[in-house]
Amino acid sequence: MAQNEDPYAYSVIQNLKDAGCTDEMVEKFMALQECGGREQQLRLLSGHRKHLLEKLHRDERRIDCLDYLIYQMEKKKMKMNVNVNGQDFTATLENNSAVDALVQMMESGPVTLQLSDYAGFEKVGPLGQSLPASNRQTTTHAGDIVLYQGNQIVMFYGSNSWSYTRLGHIDDLTGWVEALGSGDVTVTLSMED
Repeated sequence: MAQNEDPYAYSVIQNLKDAGCTDEMVEKFMALQECGGREQQLRLLSGHRKHLLEKLHRDERRIDCLDYLIYQMEKKKMKMNVNVNGQDFTATLENNSAVDALVQMMESGPVTLQLSDYAGFEKVGPLGQSLPASNRQTTTHAGDIVLYQGNQIVMFYGSNSWSYTRLGHIDDLTGWVEALGSGDVTVTLSMED
């Protein structure tokens, strides 16, 4: 600030700039200050305040729209069709990178797997490619679908505790155990329409 500047005028100018006023508006406000146009200054400030509030409310509506979209996307779980030897089931998928990669595979077309029985509580088989694993010690239950060793799909009709990456869970277990049966099964995975 130059020595001959009025400290009050300097603080008013700085406040106006901090409030987002244009240089033209600052000059007009200061000119009104010099000629005693207090009412016009108040109208000028009120008009700028109204403009800022309108912008704020417009931005708040935009944020609300984004928040709603995020909410809708998070609450809507992805579904996968699981066909076991001709019997259809629906699974709700987890939200992780392994599922993202599996969904990409299914977007190219249905994924057909040959699963074999293991230990009387699960069916397991090769996926044909590796998916990103985020294994955790997990206790599984009937209907759980998991990734084992990054490239094996396991579907449970019993329970087990091991280190897996969760992929999803069958929504309605009616007929699940019977569909998996006691021998090998053909399973086709596809995205729900």
